[in-house]
Amino acid sequence: MLAYQFEILEKSRKSLLKATEGLSEEQINRIPEGFNNNIAWNVIHLVVTQQLLCYKLAGQAMYVDDELVDNYRKGTAPNPNKPVSLEDFNKYKEELMLNVDRVKKDYKKSTSYISFTNSVGININSIEDAIAFNNYHEGLHTGFVNALLRAIQAS
Repeated sequence: MLAYQFEILEKSRKSLLKATEGLSEEQINRIPEGFNNNIAWNVIHLVVTQQLLCYKLAGQAMYVDDELVDNYRKGTAPNPNKPVSLEDFNKYKEELMLNVDRVKKDYKKSTSYISFTNSVGININSIEDAIAFNNYHEGLHTGFVNALLRAIQAS
């Protein structure tokens, strides 16, 4: 079961990377009318959310720092006075793939999990639940990125 979840994660992230290839700094930071975030925020948010779900709540050290979490966790928005550089964006895109391999290896170290009910009413009680829910979350934000790409290309 988890092998399948990891396959979904890896393939969806590769698809996201392909969709965001060759974008300019202006494009990754643009917030089109009708949207409240941008491509860069969505990509970094995926890095942060996986770390919270699969590491912090599992009692493990995260691969990201608290400042990044504070800036990209649920409920945040891009800072218009601090655009993401193309260099940083590419670094976080690399983290997307590094974190696939990391979670495959590290989830086995989890011996406990801080259970919670998320905003859509799903109970997450284990690292396995977190990995599965993370894939749902990734799909939502991949959809947002695709919508942002269409809006940017239309303008």
